[in-house]
Amino acid sequence: MKVLVIGLFLLFGSVTCALAQEADTSTADLEFTEIAPEEAPKTDTAIVAPATTITDTTKKITTTSSDAKANKAEKEKTLWETFIAGLVGGFLAFLMPCIFPMVPLTISYFTKRAGSKSKGIGQALIYGLSIIVIYVAFGLLITVIFGSAGLNALSASGLFNFLFFILLVVFAISFFGAFEITLPSSIVNKIDNKADNSKGLGGIFFMAASLALVSFSCTGPIIGTLLVQASSKGELLAPAIGMFGFALALALPFTLSAIFPGFLSSMPKSGGWLNSVKVCLGFLELALALKFLSSADLAWHWEWFDREIFLVLWIVIFTLMGIYLLGKIKFSHDSDVPFVSVPRLFFAILSFSFAMYMVPGLWGAPVSVLSGLAPPMNTQDFILSGNGSSGSSAASADFPAKVKYSESLKPPVGFHPFFDLDEGLEYAKKVGKPVLLDFTGHTCVNCRRMEDLVWVDKEVARLINEEYVLIQLYADDRNIKMPAEKVHYSDILKRKTDDLGYWNLDFQATRYGSNAQPLYVLAGHDLNPLVPAQGAIFDAKEYATYLKSGLANFKSK
Repeated sequence: MKVLVIGLFLLFGSVTCALAQEADTSTADLEFTEIAPEEAPKTDTAIVAPATTITDTTKKITTTSSDAKANKAEKEKTLWETFIAGLVGGFLAFLMPCIFPMVPLTISYFTKRAGSKSKGIGQALIYGLSIIVIYVAFGLLITVIFGSAGLNALSASGLFNFLFFILLVVFAISFFGAFEITLPSSIVNKIDNKADNSKGLGGIFFMAASLALVSFSCTGPIIGTLLVQASSKGELLAPAIGMFGFALALALPFTLSAIFPGFLSSMPKSGGWLNSVKVCLGFLELALALKFLSSADLAWHWEWFDREIFLVLWIVIFTLMGIYLLGKIKFSHDSDVPFVSVPRLFFAILSFSFAMYMVPGLWGAPVSVLSGLAPPMNTQDFILSGNGSSGSSAASADFPAKVKYSESLKPPVGFHPFFDLDEGLEYAKKVGKPVLLDFTGHTCVNCRRMEDLVWVDKEVARLINEEYVLIQLYADDRNIKMPAEKVHYSDILKRKTDDLGYWNLDFQATRYGSNAQPLYVLAGHDLNPLVPAQGAIFDAKEYATYLKSGLANFKSK
């Protein structure tokens, strides 16, 4: 959700929070309990017969207490990020032309209807609670329809990522004023009549429902974007939590205006600036849509939507946004801009500055703000430095000239991983090094952030390249099919492991008790963890310490 953060930065002049997701590519409701780790059988080969080596251990998953606590903490972090994203979306929705002008009218209606200030405040509180109930119920409906398994599938599916791209482009075009997304008038009229004819709590509730329906042309794209982002996180409660944050931010101004009349008078007057906010959100929707197109490209191995194309489009989008803020571009619903106000000027400067900040990325600069959003560096055709990683190094002389699946899977710039567990483990035994199992995914945002922000550190890169054998196991790849002798039924996934993604995911869940990516396992040749497995660690020094601890335990054996 970094685009929402960038949006706040451009619309309000400050960055509030970096909203990252940890990809979760399981296809079933996986629940892991804390049990004592079981010593895995030591064999001379990695996974000779997956049907017996993996499946026979599904009843006793080797997960430690620290792993379970880490997974719980990551889930709580994801839900908090979703809630914050909902708050951001709710405050932006409040500034839409369909809602902002309604605040004085609504508060005035409550005051006159109640007959006294205290009763008016009570009715405004009920009105705000009704808004929250309506939107949270909508979020819960999404959860019931899809379930956690369905939400997990959305995050990794190339088809759904492409559909999300189309959906967000439609939302952006709607914000630009080409058309309005409205609900059927028959539904809106029925709810409006209910609000007029009902008395007491029922009338107030239907007033809130009427607001939700009438303002859908403005809030629909924002709600849709929030639900797309929440669903792609794979967390069961994420849509409901996101809608709670959205509704809370939307309801607060109505309630505060009733309690504190001065709040209402201090708000700016309605005007053309409301539509300008709407159009700016259209630019942000368009930029965010490209993230999902990139995920579809990676999942389907199109290999045409490179990092340069992504950056060029973002540079153009934010440049046009700056030009629009200066009044040089005008859409159908825009008012004339006789002069450039000071806020418009500063927001335009921020938009142009952000566009310029991305320009060096065309020649291989990291552009760290976009880590996890932009396509990985290995899709870049031209890198000025020649390698793009301060810690990159040439492969050792005995490293294979070509590794399995390298025609479809690309290594991070400056690293030389294996993509097949057996092949990587065989090489590790040959050179006498421990293995770094990197459970990753094409659509995993935090996986890309780790590679772009942490792995480029010189010490981290040296440890991975010189002290470990890196094995990257993609848990969401659906294009590479497994040979018949490796296909087996997964008791956890409730399906056959007929492609590389399902095979790796079953191995991760069965052996290490986790279904979230990234997961880093420092292991010996028996594949037993040398230290507890870890998720994303965005501090390079801390991650280097983690790598050194595993190496020390390996050498002490």
